[in-house]
Amino acid sequence: MVAAALIDGDGRVLVQQRPPGKPMAGLWEFPGGKVEPGEAPEAALVRELTEELGIAVESACLAPATFASERLGERHLILLLYALRKWSGVPAAHHASALKWVRPLELHGLEMPPADKPLIGLLEALV
Repeated sequence: MVAAALIDGDGRVLVQQRPPGKPMAGLWEFPGGKVEPGEAPEAALVRELTEELGIAVESACLAPATFASERLGERHLILLLYALRKWSGVPAAHHASALKWVRPLELHGLEMPPADKPLIGLLEALV
């Protein structure tokens, strides 16, 4: 799995709310998704950000930031987080219930999936 911390000029980070009917519906998460077989993580994230947010991203603008390792039932999830400060277009909620720009400190107050929570500390230091 790959995700992006979109960071705006004011030092805020974009999170999206998982829609009803999906696992963990209502939780806030960093945009991203699954890496398809044979796909590079950066290419997957460029594709996912276009599908989910309608923005254009150059893979060279994705800066590897950190990762999380989390057991989800019988599966084990590795989530790669990239920092992103440059993109084209205005993010829109194509696959989410809502989008929200928040300061990294505010992420602690949001209900987030278990794999996203450990990433908050790094974002506080990064931004």
